[in-house]
Amino acid sequence: MRRLKQLRTYEVALEKAGLGPVAGIDEAGRGACFGPVTIAACVLPPEPIAALDGLTDSKKLSAKKREVLYDDIRTAAIAYDVIHVPAAVIDRRGIQHANLDGARRAVAGLGVDPGYVLVDAFRVPGLRAPQLPIVGGDYTARCIAAASVLAKVSRDRLVTEMASEYPVYGLEGHKGYSTKVHMDAVRRHGASREHRYSYSNVRDADRFHTELRGRA
Repeated sequence: MRRLKQLRTYEVALEKAGLGPVAGIDEAGRGACFGPVTIAACVLPPEPIAALDGLTDSKKLSAKKREVLYDDIRTAAIAYDVIHVPAAVIDRRGIQHANLDGARRAVAGLGVDPGYVLVDAFRVPGLRAPQLPIVGGDYTARCIAAASVLAKVSRDRLVTEMASEYPVYGLEGHKGYSTKVHMDAVRRHGASREHRYSYSNVRDADRFHTELRGRA
């Protein structure tokens, strides 16, 4: 396929084959140990959109650029939906099941029936539309890149709000990922109800806190 402007190669080819509209799915927070995993689905028009010229994998963008693109994507999108799956569900069902369920819910919440779904990296069982998992899809397909920005910004905003309820962990800086600052804080203060206890680093740090209190 000819490479098209704005990572549209897959979307335009599928639209021309009569398989539109094309939805992209991506997530944010899978590797965090605090807070939700956030999954977004997004359908964009097939034509170029000037405001999205800089769109790529959200991890490659600055926080400021993501914020700008977040608003531009929502303005340009035919449809989008964002799902937050909380830590308690991740602990109960496992991160992969939580992620897949969130992806299904995000597609169902679009309000339009996609003719095809592009997914970053892995297949999502249970979707009614045909799908294609693309390794590195968030810098290959525009709709996946858009979903990655929606998921990342939505999750970052939510975790920053949660920081006021849990100020001892420095969430506004690391957004719930397993940094040294974060794990040191869990060892000092113990884990919160929003931590993922199914993650060994959280269990170990929380156990250390409990043992330290026992020796005090």
